[in-house]
Amino acid sequence: MKYSKATNYALHTMLFLAMAPPNKLVGVQQLAEKQNVSPTYLSKILTKLVKEGMIDSSSGANGGYSLSHNWEDITFLDIIHAIEGKSSLFDCCLNSDPVCVIKEVMLSAEEKMEEALRNQKISDLVKKISVDS
Repeated sequence: MKYSKATNYALHTMLFLAMAPPNKLVGVQQLAEKQNVSPTYLSKILTKLVKEGMIDSSSGANGGYSLSHNWEDITFLDIIHAIEGKSSLFDCCLNSDPVCVIKEVMLSAEEKMEEALRNQKISDLVKKISVDS
């Protein structure tokens, strides 16, 4: 299983924003340079995060991005769903069978993975990095 690069950039962007000084806007150019990605591509990802209410944006010469007021509650799963959507990773190819035992196994595993991602918050990483520094 593999998440898109957009998810990778979104997770890192959220961590970079969480590590920024409070009330400081961070520009897309700076975020893009940290991740060696095109600012245009990263802007599309940032738009999704803004739409989901995870980050705030401010336009203009001194504009940029900052975390939303409830950022401490944002989980990895929230970010992944904002980028990848909420559809299942597994899609059974046998639509004729009402109970697919393989699909049951795959969905059970997916639920366990989602639970782990739901329990991991960006704010937990910030605390860990602060302690390790």
